[in-house]
Amino acid sequence: MRLRFAPSPTGLLHVGNARTALFNWLLARGQQGAFVLRIEDTDTERSTRASEDGIRADLQWLGLNWDEGPDVGGPYPPYRQSERLDVYARYAQTLLDTGHAYWCFCSAEQLEQERASALAAAAPPKYSGRCRDLARAEAEARRNAGEAAALRFVIPADRDVTFTDLVRGPVTFHTSVIGDPVIVRSDGGPAYNFAVVVDDALMAITHVIRGEDHISNTPRQVLIYEALGLTPPAFAHLSLVMGPDHAPLSKRHGATSVSEFRARGYLPEALVNYLALLGWSPGDGEELMAIGEMARRFGVARVSHSSAVFDVDKLAWMNRQYMKACDPERLVEMAMPFFQRAGSNPGPWTLDPGPRAAVSAVLPLAVGAVDRLEEIPERVKFVLEWNRDEAARLVAAEADGQKVIAAFGDAIAEFGPLTKESFRAAATRAREATGIKGKALFHPIRVALTGMESGPELDLAIPAIDQVAGLLGGVPSCAVRIQNLRA
Repeated sequence: MRLRFAPSPTGLLHVGNARTALFNWLLARGQQGAFVLRIEDTDTERSTRASEDGIRADLQWLGLNWDEGPDVGGPYPPYRQSERLDVYARYAQTLLDTGHAYWCFCSAEQLEQERASALAAAAPPKYSGRCRDLARAEAEARRNAGEAAALRFVIPADRDVTFTDLVRGPVTFHTSVIGDPVIVRSDGGPAYNFAVVVDDALMAITHVIRGEDHISNTPRQVLIYEALGLTPPAFAHLSLVMGPDHAPLSKRHGATSVSEFRARGYLPEALVNYLALLGWSPGDGEELMAIGEMARRFGVARVSHSSAVFDVDKLAWMNRQYMKACDPERLVEMAMPFFQRAGSNPGPWTLDPGPRAAVSAVLPLAVGAVDRLEEIPERVKFVLEWNRDEAARLVAAEADGQKVIAAFGDAIAEFGPLTKESFRAAATRAREATGIKGKALFHPIRVALTGMESGPELDLAIPAIDQVAGLLGGVPSCAVRIQNLRA
């Protein structure tokens, strides 16, 4: 079994396309097949190497490695369409020589006029075939004279084209609704419906999983396979990924590219897990699943032909579960860039042991309480940046605030850096000294040390403050904060 993902490098990798790549990868890996990366870069005006590099980086971040591709080679090179133009030229000539293609000299204006007339008559907008009957000699003479021409494929008249979609079952198109498609543009570049047939055939692709927007292309491709004497692969067309309003997922719905979700602090395994469940079910209601297990259980038979709605809240929930289960050292590594980006004091953040240890110390305050890595710096900001004036204002607003802080300050003076145990011991001494307990005791301590009226549990937050203060210069310890308030 051989499957492929063939993106056009004209922009960022959309999550809908990432899901397509994932489904191809899952089927290939689950069946011990090959997964091929092919770059369809014949749109010379829009394709860029930077976009190609970005797509590869996103696929690698998601864990979707490939067996063959432009960067790793393979038995059917090259894997970049712009490097296969001589291959397309040979097969185009074959179609021309066998009468399955012809030169078309129609201008863009003529074609647009035809299209407008068809739409006005409520007819399918297809090419009229006006150049189909030109004599071969006349067409060659006009081309030799410098007249621009595109090569069109001859769609046979009055027949059904049927293929079996692995998701939707048998699908039939009548050729009366299909115009002769351009297979080689006037600039010499191959059109999609032609190049994809040549590439998939020569690369021995056995299964093609792609979006349902390609269903209408499939009969044209089946006919080109037939004309070239080639066997088409099995096709499976996925319903598009929709936004909450059931319109195709687009920028107006928020983040739509893999790089955007990565930049916001989603873990790759969470995004992969979520994308896999957009249109596929493992069959037992299970939701959290490692990619290897998904590959073992994946099958096209369980892919739905109903549209899948991208639910950001569900993705956030899933990401939270993966963050809680993540190896702490790996989570530190992934969180570091978000601290660097936030510019928290004392900056700049680096990968040196001190800052890394500080991030490790504060992560327990955030994991389980935030949905994304980008939210962690703000969640733990109170550890790193203490505002004396705000803390003093909040303490003053408490009925017994000053009394509690004085007693708590005296208690912690007997301890070194506070741990969970020593903090509880100090709080007990403050309660015994003041007779104040419960919220009336702990809330003044919270606002004094954090400058906030709510936040993580104090027996986690306070030890973190002292631990980070010992690691990073410029971060005041609990004792220093209390002294400043009592001064």
